[in-house]
Amino acid sequence: MPSTAKTVPDGIHTMWPIITEDDKKQVMESLESRILTGPYGPQLRGAETEFAQWVGAKHCLMTNSGTAALHMAVEAAQVGPGDEVILPSFTFLATALAVLHNNAVPVFVDIDPDTFNIDPSKIKAKITPRTKAVIAVHLHGLCADIDPIKEICARHNLLLIEDAAQAHGATYKGRKAGTLGDMAIFSVQASKNLPCGEGGFFVTSNDALADRANKMRLFGQDASFEDEKLINLNWPIDRFRGFESIMGGWQYLPGELPAALTRSQLRALDAHNENARRNGRFLTEQLKDVPGLIPPRIPADRETVYHKFRLRLDPAAAGVDAPPAVFRDKVLAALQAEGVECCLWETKPLPLQKYFAEQTGYGRGCPYNCAHRSEPAPKPQPEDYANAKSLLDSSLVLGSHSYPIIAQSIEVMEYYVKAIKKVFSGVKNLF
Repeated sequence: MPSTAKTVPDGIHTMWPIITEDDKKQVMESLESRILTGPYGPQLRGAETEFAQWVGAKHCLMTNSGTAALHMAVEAAQVGPGDEVILPSFTFLATALAVLHNNAVPVFVDIDPDTFNIDPSKIKAKITPRTKAVIAVHLHGLCADIDPIKEICARHNLLLIEDAAQAHGATYKGRKAGTLGDMAIFSVQASKNLPCGEGGFFVTSNDALADRANKMRLFGQDASFEDEKLINLNWPIDRFRGFESIMGGWQYLPGELPAALTRSQLRALDAHNENARRNGRFLTEQLKDVPGLIPPRIPADRETVYHKFRLRLDPAAAGVDAPPAVFRDKVLAALQAEGVECCLWETKPLPLQKYFAEQTGYGRGCPYNCAHRSEPAPKPQPEDYANAKSLLDSSLVLGSHSYPIIAQSIEVMEYYVKAIKKVFSGVKNLF
């Protein structure tokens, strides 16, 4: 058993997000302006303009959550009741909920076990006449293999939505996440590499998609990007014309304070990402030869931002005869006892989670079995998601939401390596 003396000293971790005097100044300036909300507030428009320039997109709309941005993207694609949207079986549940929010059916595809992202070779089999779009998730800060997915979408006239909630600054063949599909979303929730608390971005270079998302973001009103010319910031929430609701809409606008913090954090994002990459590379190099451990594998054509550092575990290679999930839980507890910040992030593929497995939907079986479909949607089959289930049974994440590796010094990473090697040197004694 590991010794009772922790390898990682108390008080050595840095909490995320890192809030600086520049962050406080930006937020205080917003407060002092007394402009707290509105689609053309200076902080909101500043955040949208600056993020669009940073990511390389023509249009950017900030939202009050990444989930709201996802819902806007599904709506902008004009996905409706009974339609289908293809997405990976391993992602945060918001990806699938955004589809259900438009009374459409999420159709799950298994993952590539090396990248944890959707397996392009398995998409075609899931396409039906009802399929309208594909959501490619760039999980843990690593881009999905976009080019073959784009080819499939083009061949079947499907829109491609990037869920880049965890991938600010990730690249695929030299191109930034967020510029690879028809539209994309990002989250700026507090755990993300670009944090503000709660918020998100919808980005696209397609004028029609941006226009529809803009209307949907604020009650479905007949808003236009040209309306900004009508605003006098002495009356920040008065727009001096009536607004008719011309389509379904929600209130997905964020306030000025989270927008202000996002602007300040954006200026530090590249440096923070580089720290995450340094830590990720160090951990990978130091742990690659530990029997029973498999660090993340990053394809040569991609650059990750290590939003999460997922370690795969192989009990047989470690010399242990135990079920993967049992081995995972024992190792997790031992690492935490050594002072390592680590956690489980998701334990079941989405299609095997109760809400999606039972296809509960919204009343009268919609969208899975409703008047818009001539036949009910097929039930998820566990064997279709074997890679996702195997991964989640046999892996854990180094770092936590409050203390992720992006925030930590190289000294903390050195302690982590010592602690991990210590646990694995006596891993048989855990059983």
